[in-house]
Amino acid sequence: MADPTTIAGSLGDYLRTRRALVSPADAGLPPTGRRRVPGLRREEVAELVGLSTDYYVRLEQGRADRPSDEVLDALARALRLGPAERAHLYDLARPPRRTATARNDGLRPALRQVVEAMPATPAVIMNDRNDVLAWNRLAAALIADFPNLAPPERNMARRIFLDPDAPDVHLDWDEAARTTVGILRMAAGRRPHDPELVRLVGELSLGSATFRTLWAGHHVHEKTHGPKRFRHPVVGDVTLGYETFQVPGAAHHLLVVYTAAPGSPAEEALHFLSSFTTADT
Repeated sequence: MADPTTIAGSLGDYLRTRRALVSPADAGLPPTGRRRVPGLRREEVAELVGLSTDYYVRLEQGRADRPSDEVLDALARALRLGPAERAHLYDLARPPRRTATARNDGLRPALRQVVEAMPATPAVIMNDRNDVLAWNRLAAALIADFPNLAPPERNMARRIFLDPDAPDVHLDWDEAARTTVGILRMAAGRRPHDPELVRLVGELSLGSATFRTLWAGHHVHEKTHGPKRFRHPVVGDVTLGYETFQVPGAAHHLLVVYTAAPGSPAEEALHFLSSFTTADT
């Protein structure tokens, strides 16, 4: 019987959603006319992977033994999975045992000092639940007033899905919503019994229809780098790039640094915002 507190979903759920996204043409299969449902059929995945259809069906139904690395690698190739999707496949196929060990999200004081010492660019440290654990003055001025938020509200998933003003602040809200859910999905695969994550997913599911729809899609995402657009009441629209760095000694903590191209309007906006917040302080 499935554990009701597990939020990662099953390996079968993930395989079904992934094969629905791969067309026969993408997989190099000959056309077979119109289909009632999109994507690959079970027998086609089995053929591509080199498995019997019966074994693949049992995999999707959760009735098969733990698949080998060779089978998982072949599934990843057949379903055209990227690095994050492949990692999530392995997490679901090899779920961790429930443990009583408490997760430690504390930060060394020096790490907070590192973030606060970045005067010219917004920077935060986040965990994979999207909790913001540390920030500098520019991040608080541009993204959210973190110092004056209660700790539970310093969570970017809550802010994206439960704050009615979020689409006005995050101009790429649709993409931000999708990637935020993908990050939480990755975390759920690694730690399906994390009580804080279980609570967060339940809260977001109750509070946001968009979150429920995205969560059901089993999309996963690993935060690495890319563009980010903000709208600020003082400096207007700002387009930045972000880069992420793993925090040593904390596998689920990321340092996220937002930068502006030299000489760009975004750089001017950050300079002005920095001087504005300094004067306000």
